[in-house]
Amino acid sequence: MLLFSVASHLVSFPVGELSGALASSGACLALAYCVVQFLEKDSTLTEPVVMALLKYWPKTHSPKEVMFLNELEEILDVIEPSEFVKIMEPLFRQLAKCVSSPHFQVAERALYYWNNEYIMSLISDNAARILPIMFPSLYRNSKTHWNKTIHGLIYNALKLFMEMNQKLFDDCTQQFKAEKLKVTPRFALQYAVYSQASTVSVPVAMDTDGPLFEDVQMLRKTVNEESRQAHKDLKKDRPLVRRKSELPEDLHTKSALEAHSRAEDLVPQDGR
Repeated sequence: MLLFSVASHLVSFPVGELSGALASSGACLALAYCVVQFLEKDSTLTEPVVMALLKYWPKTHSPKEVMFLNELEEILDVIEPSEFVKIMEPLFRQLAKCVSSPHFQVAERALYYWNNEYIMSLISDNAARILPIMFPSLYRNSKTHWNKTIHGLIYNALKLFMEMNQKLFDDCTQQFKAEKLKVTPRFALQYAVYSQASTVSVPVAMDTDGPLFEDVQMLRKTVNEESRQAHKDLKKDRPLVRRKSELPEDLHTKSALEAHSRAEDLVPQDGR
């Protein structure tokens, strides 16, 4: 009962602020270990913990953002599929922002999630809801991100999505293209007004965002070619199992968790 109370306070406390305050001392590792162990013991705590991390996500401090991505992956390594579906949409909206980050270490750390086989199995089971969230960010940054390493990682992620569900991938490509085409007439009008000359030839499509107007077949070819080098670095033929936490084990915490019981376990079954 005591540990359940501690867990409740842990969830209600702004975990992000606490992690940020402890980052310099390295104590955030102990906190992350404690959180992961609680989640393994009681998966119902997963949603409030993840939502707390997302609520207090750093906005102007890239090293802390990388730290949050590390902690979040530790949580995803032990998450139950039933809990994953509760948090996946806000989670991947945040990951999409991280992929677009101009700080290459933030974008790189987020894209490394696609090298985690257990996370990939969760994504595969829910691709219909996750790919539409991630596709615009991946597609746009595949050419526009300033760091070439990020390009390879993005194409790797796009290829994995394409292999999961090619029809869904093609649909997302066409939808993204259609949305960009809607912007073109407005841009053309603004360009004509700005130039104050109706005789100026206005481009139909401004290719400022890289391969925004490639057809589906060309995109498939590009993704396959560009991701080939990135795939060489991936480990193959490994089973889709959860990666156990690599955080340092604390014997006192482990002992306390073994004695932990959920609140409902303490209530007599007959209701008396």
